[in-house]
Amino acid sequence: VPLDWARARLGDGVVLQGNLDPALCLAQFEVVRERAHEILDETGGRRHVFNLGHGVLPSTDPDTLARLVEAVHEW
Repeated sequence: VPLDWARARLGDGVVLQGNLDPALCLAQFEVVRERAHEILDETGGRRHVFNLGHGVLPSTDPDTLARLVEAVHEW
């Protein structure tokens, strides 16, 4: 579900969570970072818990996840 759609229906008092497709973590890291920043931009700085839309795929490189956490913190 797009964050703006959910936010419009639930309001700013609700904390939203998720929205990064776990399969995207298999892509080159620049693609992962770009999408993560797009998601964070969509939140507009409002209440949001950044995480994957589902669990981590077994073939995901742990380094990608570590770098993803850093990219979210840097944003």
